Amino acid sequence: MNNFVYYSPTEFVFGRDTESQAGELAKKYGAKKVMIFFGKGSVVRSGLLKRVEDSLSKAGLEFFEFGGIQANPLIDKAREGVEVAKKENPDMLMAVGGGSVIDTAKAVAAGYYYDGDVWDFYLGKCKPEKALKVSVVLTIPAAGSEGSGNSVITNMQTNKKLGLRMPLLLRPVFSIMNPELTYTLPPYQTACGISDMMAHIMERYFTNTKDVFVTDEFCEGLLRAIIKESPKVFANPEDYEARANIMWAGTMAHNDVCGVGREEDWTSHGIEHELSAIDDTIAHGAGLAVVFPAFLDAALQKNPSKVAQFAVKVFGVQPKANETETAKEGVAKLRAFFKSIGMPVTLTELGAEHVSIDEAVEHLRANRGDSIGFYVQLTMEEVKDLLRAVK
Repeated sequence: MNNFVYYSPTEFVFGRDTESQAGELAKKYGAKKVMIFFGKGSVVRSGLLKRVEDSLSKAGLEFFEFGGIQANPLIDKAREGVEVAKKENPDMLMAVGGGSVIDTAKAVAAGYYYDGDVWDFYLGKCKPEKALKVSVVLTIPAAGSEGSGNSVITNMQTNKKLGLRMPLLLRPVFSIMNPELTYTLPPYQTACGISDMMAHIMERYFTNTKDVFVTDEFCEGLLRAIIKESPKVFANPEDYEARANIMWAGTMAHNDVCGVGREEDWTSHGIEHELSAIDDTIAHGAGLAVVFPAFLDAALQKNPSKVAQFAVKVFGVQPKANETETAKEGVAKLRAFFKSIGMPVTLTELGAEHVSIDEAVEHLRANRGDSIGFYVQLTMEEVKDLLRAVK
């Protein structure tokens, strides 16, 4: 196990009607004026935004709205948010929504104290040294951004989708999580969230770090729990306990508890980001359902050991004569699971057959160099091959 520092100060307030505590929690963390981030209007139509604002009013806090944030959030919207924040001077940002809304709020939090372009942080030109406080009312279990210090933003002018990872600065001070708020999610969006959280676990799981039994068990147990609870959510969207388990799994998948002490991979996320950077209508979770099994197909040819362990411990595959055959069956079961929840497993099913594989991989090369990966190293030609195999 590698040396590590784990710091996770977020207060999670989980359960029915917890959004009614937004005001008192914001006040507890020193807020006087709150900038509320939300998406395309579902939180307005559902009445959630009003309930949150009523709670803020009851606590005696000022607030103002910043809406219209889209899936696969854009740097232009984050820049706009920075300008608004500098004009209005909030002392807390509250994201009411899913990962895209939260990631935009984090970008604004980092950009508020910076005189340059917030995109500089995502390019790695510099690091934020200070940020506004971020809080969350979660509506979509998927990205895990409610418990992480990560933010991913797309720049459509350059077709770059890049991440900022600042666990000591950008973790939300509190996250409100009411599983009832997820009842009305469309099945496809629910499935995208499930594949996204599974990918967050698997990016950490596939490692060459030795003697990480505890975090292996965390990863395997979370994956088994997600696989078990997912059919219940689709059979009955208002199954509170199943929704609750899925929601908490999404948080645990990405708050780093599965990744401490081990080298992480993130190859599949890197590849998928290039696809959805070119076409921002591609849902991130759906893209991962295509890319991750394809990555494992390539990985097991070079290093089947952890893929075989995954097959046995997560999907109950009986060990075969050799690790490669065991690993192959595990990947087949992963694909079958994704298909069972309505996820695509090919680029054509994803609606991405028009995306140029050569263009996507050249963008990946520009961002990552001539090879990518830690569990296995893949050249850019090998990345092209694995994408062509799932065309």
